[in-house]
Amino acid sequence: MSLDLQQYSVRTDLALESKEIVESSQGGPIPGLSEQVEEQNGIKITRLDVANEEASRQIGKVQGHYITLEVPGLRNQDTELQEQVSAAFAKEFSSFLTKIGISSEAKVLIVGLGNWNVTPDALGPLVVENVMVTRHYFELTPDQVSPGYRQVSAVAPGVLGITGIESSEVVRGIVDRTKPDLIIAIDALASRSLERINTTIQIADIGIHPGSGIGNKRKGLTKDILGVPCIAIGVPTVCYASTIVNNVFDLMKTHFNQESGGNGQTKQIMGLLTELSEGERLGLVKEVLEPLGHDLIVTPKEIDEFIEDVANVIASGLNISLHEAITPDNVAAYTH
Repeated sequence: MSLDLQQYSVRTDLALESKEIVESSQGGPIPGLSEQVEEQNGIKITRLDVANEEASRQIGKVQGHYITLEVPGLRNQDTELQEQVSAAFAKEFSSFLTKIGISSEAKVLIVGLGNWNVTPDALGPLVVENVMVTRHYFELTPDQVSPGYRQVSAVAPGVLGITGIESSEVVRGIVDRTKPDLIIAIDALASRSLERINTTIQIADIGIHPGSGIGNKRKGLTKDILGVPCIAIGVPTVCYASTIVNNVFDLMKTHFNQESGGNGQTKQIMGLLTELSEGERLGLVKEVLEPLGHDLIVTPKEIDEFIEDVANVIASGLNISLHEAITPDNVAAYTH
């Protein structure tokens, strides 16, 4: 059976997960997609380059560069680990800026997408609260700005349901007036893996589409729309009920195999479900749940604590990577 990724495209915003779906289905690597994996101190970094249209079509993601940081320990509220993740994020983001040709003098606009009244969607506004903004100093007292800083401005434009204005329209007006050289858009994402909820950060140079992870198709923040390079930073904070049910099947299969010693009883219990690929099984679960209105969007109960922590991790990483004067040793003084 061939896998139509379109029916799963709203399930995940992570390029890494899309790649895993396709590779699992076709049983091998994807031509035109290169991958580098590095792991140390509990931080797994995966760098994906989607190099051609065929690879883009297969995984359902735009051609470009994607970096994913997976840190399962982030769930544990380990302050020392959070500092290590900030430093690793800053290093990767600095290299990312160099890779796409952004200079150390480039003016940056940080856009925090999302609804500050809904905790799982408040990542963008919380990062904006914690980044160091400097544009007003360059505008009002440029002679007093010390070396090692660049012009950074930030805005949280709200969501359509609150403002009545598309985020892209708000940002376009700001871009027209302030003329930044780079936009960094931060948003909460959707994942198809329970393990990656609250533990993963994705960086991509393809821009962002507000609400795409939960099926909202609206105008995004991209270079084509805004005329300025746009880097997207996101963290998965929600997943679908169908994803949870699908993962439960995997856990059940593993459990029955262990209990029966792999003697074939698992197939007797679970039937044809054991022979379906992960993508086929997810499609089946979705087909059952959606007509009943039960394919809910779910977030973990710890989201209140996590969202603040990960917003600080990203804000600290951005402060370090955007301003040469800020280092991992002194970043705490610049993060609110």
